[in-house]
Amino acid sequence: MGSARSLEHPTLEQMSLDTVLSALADPVRRTIVAQLANGHDDQACIAFSLPVSKSTSTHHFRVLREAGVISQQYRGTSILNGLRRDELNLRFPGLLEAILTAE
Repeated sequence: MGSARSLEHPTLEQMSLDTVLSALADPVRRTIVAQLANGHDDQACIAFSLPVSKSTSTHHFRVLREAGVISQQYRGTSILNGLRRDELNLRFPGLLEAILTAE
């Protein structure tokens, strides 16, 4: 079996409020976060119904991952996405719930 590919994620200390808020300012990215919050973790990118092209959706997932809002893990050829709810709540208490209820 080949080596597992991995994607970089910011640590709790590296998460910045400005970066997280900037990531969540986009309605498409909030849709992704809401779907993860209401569904289950480990959703493949193709499981999301987004009004944008595949390349644009890839960009949105990357912005969310680099901000620390979601985690992404390879499983085979798919990338599975999960909401970093616990870490976000530790770093910015109440922020995620405020974003999700504001929709």
